[in-house]
Amino acid sequence: MTTLLVKNIHTLVTMDATRREIRSGAIFVRDNVIEQVGTSQEISQTADEVLDLQGRYIVLPGLVNTHHHFCQTLTRVIPKSQNCDLFNWLINLYPIWANLTAEAIYISAQMAAAELILSGCTTASDHLYIYPNDCTLDDEIRGIQDIGIRFHASRGSMSVGESLGGLPPDSLVEKEPDILKDSQRLIEQYHDNSRHAMLRITLAPCSPFSVSQDLMRESAAMARSYQGVRLHTHLAENKADVTYSLENFGMIPGDYAESVGWLGEDVWHAHCVQLSDESILKFGKTGTGVAHCPCSNMRLASGIAPLRKMLDNKVPVGLGVDGSASNDAGNLLQEARTAFLLARVGSCDASIMTAREILEVATIGGAKVLGRDDIGYLAPGMSADFIAINIDRPQFAGAHHDLVAALIFCQVNSVDYSFINGKKVVDRGRLTTVELETLVEKTNRIAHQLVA
Repeated sequence: MTTLLVKNIHTLVTMDATRREIRSGAIFVRDNVIEQVGTSQEISQTADEVLDLQGRYIVLPGLVNTHHHFCQTLTRVIPKSQNCDLFNWLINLYPIWANLTAEAIYISAQMAAAELILSGCTTASDHLYIYPNDCTLDDEIRGIQDIGIRFHASRGSMSVGESLGGLPPDSLVEKEPDILKDSQRLIEQYHDNSRHAMLRITLAPCSPFSVSQDLMRESAAMARSYQGVRLHTHLAENKADVTYSLENFGMIPGDYAESVGWLGEDVWHAHCVQLSDESILKFGKTGTGVAHCPCSNMRLASGIAPLRKMLDNKVPVGLGVDGSASNDAGNLLQEARTAFLLARVGSCDASIMTAREILEVATIGGAKVLGRDDIGYLAPGMSADFIAINIDRPQFAGAHHDLVAALIFCQVNSVDYSFINGKKVVDRGRLTTVELETLVEKTNRIAHQLVA
């Protein structure tokens, strides 16, 4: 067993039940689990590794990303898609994604994870729903295991192509029996429901306009036959999404989700920009979660999700950077700041959202959405996932009156240290698990080949 002591933390933001913010804080870790949290004076024992932050860093729980499409890192800022809404954006990108390969999935997953980790993320969920050529979810899982982020891998799918009234080309959809067979294989091969698990599997038919109601119901039944397998999809992303549901199912998106059994504490939906007030109430009563993706929603002009209303109605909400072709970034600190500012401007009320509330959404909110009780805050018995940010950086100059709020108010885009599962994955601003320069070169090469 190995031990780690991080001491002399300027401010330790625990996000625990009482939201303690400890001056001159310390954390003691044994293997991958936090054993003690308190002041440096209280925690003074020896350890195999000691990190003395000399009163110059703020430490907080690792951020949780609840929605992403890692492979889209290869198709950022595609010219034809730059000025499109959701449906036209997809139509322009489907032909490019048809060229994805297993290598592309592996490298893009690592590139996306690297960007997330450097921006404070320690747990991420990804939604891979397109499997052309030799692509499998296994390729993404391998890439993530090699870089070392805590991971919820979503086995996405599309089964309703253009000929059946769906949006994707027929060439990119799968047969539903094949989807279900592979879903079962992935669960039985990879899913780990134990506490502090580094890998869990989610079933995630893509959207109402790309899968059948039967696949939604059968996926839900399969997921619920295993312990801890959750359900995820896109819902009510924009007005066209609502229109599609009304025209094809005769009901609004929230009612559609309810009709196929997709409400409950084991379900979370991405976006929900156009979710009705009645549906928000149902989400709150059933514990159905939402991945809030403000940058993507703004980029595609989908609208402003009713974040305050969701939180007030007890809807579990976490942050998602969404795909790096609709963001076009994977920076979770930036996503938190944007969510904070957008909530204020959307309501024309500067008091509607506080910096600390958004930090809650980014940490314990995301943990709840993913069904985790072992991440999201710092306390004995919790996973050793935490980040440290130097308070002497220019962004904090003049902001020491409230450094916790400054994490959101000020433009902080990167972390100096990150520990995931007790292991140091960022050391003084540099990734320790991959050679970033080489990874960037590989990503650019594959991106060029993919588009060409």
